[in-house]
Amino acid sequence: MSTEQNHRRVALVTLGCARNEVDSEELAGNLHGRGWDLVEADQADVVVVNTCGFVESAKKDSVDTLLAAADTDAKVVAVGCMAERYGAELAEHLPEADAVLGFDHYANLADRLDDVLAGQAIQPHQPQDRRKMLPISPVARPAAAAEVAVPGHGWIPAARSVARRRLDDSPVAALKLASGCDRRCSFCAIPSFRGSFLSRPPEEVLGEAVWLAEHGAKELFLVSENSTSYGKDLSDARALEVLLPKLAAVEGIDRVRVSYLQPAETRPGLVRAIATTPGVAPYFDLSFQHSSESVLRRMRRFGSTESFLALIEQIRELAPEAGIRSNVIVGFPGETEDDFAELQDFLTRARLDAIGVFGYSDEDGTEAAGFDDKIDPDVVDERVEQLSDLVDELISQRAEDRIGTEVRVLVERVSDEECAGRADHQGPEVDGECLVADPGEVSVGDVLHCRVVESEGVDLVVRPIDSTPAQKRSGEQP
Repeated sequence: MSTEQNHRRVALVTLGCARNEVDSEELAGNLHGRGWDLVEADQADVVVVNTCGFVESAKKDSVDTLLAAADTDAKVVAVGCMAERYGAELAEHLPEADAVLGFDHYANLADRLDDVLAGQAIQPHQPQDRRKMLPISPVARPAAAAEVAVPGHGWIPAARSVARRRLDDSPVAALKLASGCDRRCSFCAIPSFRGSFLSRPPEEVLGEAVWLAEHGAKELFLVSENSTSYGKDLSDARALEVLLPKLAAVEGIDRVRVSYLQPAETRPGLVRAIATTPGVAPYFDLSFQHSSESVLRRMRRFGSTESFLALIEQIRELAPEAGIRSNVIVGFPGETEDDFAELQDFLTRARLDAIGVFGYSDEDGTEAAGFDDKIDPDVVDERVEQLSDLVDELISQRAEDRIGTEVRVLVERVSDEECAGRADHQGPEVDGECLVADPGEVSVGDVLHCRVVESEGVDLVVRPIDSTPAQKRSGEQP
């Protein structure tokens, strides 16, 4: 390899969810192992944009980011969900990108970037329905997975010369449980470009957890398209319940957090494991989407207002201070005023800690895009505004309810102006944070035992009860 090749410079720009962040760190490890230097975008020879293709606003952000990268002197390469989903179509409409690559290119991305720098034209990715690439039967998938490119799988440090490479120094690290989804929600296109559900073997997940702890992680944020399905293709429906205490026992890990649970699939045993296992945050990221039974059925989902409230009651019986968050879609085709009123009533009774409100819009290739009884866009916007106002009030009230309670705060940001972190009930980026008053001498990654003294919207103001971070006290385990 020439000296010039030894100093090839690449920047990775990641958009979208935590699953994309994991993919970017794997790509970074691969590229670094092949001699690429990881730099900021304004210093790069090639900018790799890991795109998001979930909803229209995310797709616009991806295009804007690609165009901004093209304004530099660097070559621009699109990867990620939008590139996988649209491939050649994206390349045709975005000539500013020097290459559009799908998941099948990930293993050899370093070679493809060499081609880009050499001025060679690369055939754009040709999309296909990735649900058809693995067997229909979940239990038949693990043996076939070796023949299919599935980002984030096959990662065992002892068996690989190139490991994942962390792209920040945050004490929180996403850890992928699985990829893909077997559900057929009528509004969602994710399974078509992320593929069928495939669990990672528990030993692989544990191996990466150990590696992340060795590289500064204090909280493991378990991510997937559907964590409640974990293990179904491993012939063990209780696999996640068994795995959680093992992850929590990894040396150096203070907290394990599970994301994206399907309410209709959240079994009592899993609820108990999340709510009561030491070291696992009593945190429930429940994808309700709606509560009207008729709307849910049109979404090809299960559940109802009463069944969802019963699940919430079950959680709070085991962990009264548990954090519960969700997202909802308003203006779904056929949603009546009564349906909308039922959703408002459900959210009022549920007392959730965080709620994302989204207005329905058609997604390419989904069943709902072909439904006839669409809601007028102006009505959708009105419902979004009305529900958002209610949600702001509800989550502020829920935060006020926590005043006087005690919380354990993982410190994530320290400056001369402020110290902030998150308690067990607060997920990364979307659920608010704890602002620490009079923190004393603390560092990022410390865990503080605090009392909530005030709330500011969804955020909490907390004050340490003990001035010494929990993991620094003599004889106390993290």
